[in-house]
Amino acid sequence: MSIFQPNLLAGKHAFVTGGSSGICLTMAQAFAAHGASVSILGRNPEKLEEAVKSIGGTATGYSADVRQYDAVENALRQAHEAHGPIDILIAGAAGNFPAPALGMSANGFKAVIDIDVLGTFNTCRAAHQFLRKPGASVIAISASHAHTPIPLQSHVCAAKAGVELLLKTLALEWGPEGIRCNIITPGPTADTEGMRRLAPTLEAVAKVEASVPLRRQGTKQELADLAVFLCSPAASYITGSVYNCDGGSGIAGHTLGIS
Repeated sequence: MSIFQPNLLAGKHAFVTGGSSGICLTMAQAFAAHGASVSILGRNPEKLEEAVKSIGGTATGYSADVRQYDAVENALRQAHEAHGPIDILIAGAAGNFPAPALGMSANGFKAVIDIDVLGTFNTCRAAHQFLRKPGASVIAISASHAHTPIPLQSHVCAAKAGVELLLKTLALEWGPEGIRCNIITPGPTADTEGMRRLAPTLEAVAKVEASVPLRRQGTKQELADLAVFLCSPAASYITGSVYNCDGGSGIAGHTLGIS
């Protein structure tokens, strides 16, 4: 059940990268449920097709790799032609795998940096020409890794720190055009690929939950509700901010139970 008024985002157009699964798919579904037209971008055509069906309405999907600027720009142009100016932009494509720095190849480190940092830059840079000005809301999905060093996650820690500073810089540069840029930082979130990789056993899940002050994992819906708020008129004077939706795990300095 939604905590917001019906049709809160009616007439708006949301474009979501990483939108074929996980947290970003739930955000896309929430935007559609509140009346927005939704475009999603993902790499896997089959997953993309299923995601579009789950969103319903006039949702459209585009297959592209966020590391390839021209492909992202082409998808954004097609979405703009189909649904008009983009009011909501979610940069959510991300990569992760647990590995110690000495057990990780340079290519493995680069892959995560490229998906997260370069992918976020490509998404935002290519989208700028299609954003509604003034009025657009840009959100990047970060992680607690941006603030807390976590064993086996040097690549993600570096990437998410870069993503957050990138969005804060865009908030400064694009603010005069009426474009707001913010960051959502999830903590351990149930039923996500990230948690399946980082906490693959019941014992590992229990260890993670014990490290969170609220003693549980978050839900994808809680993150989607935060995204809806940040894209609503209630957040019209908020930009350059980091919103931790993590059950307090960030302030507790948790390590996701990894050692």
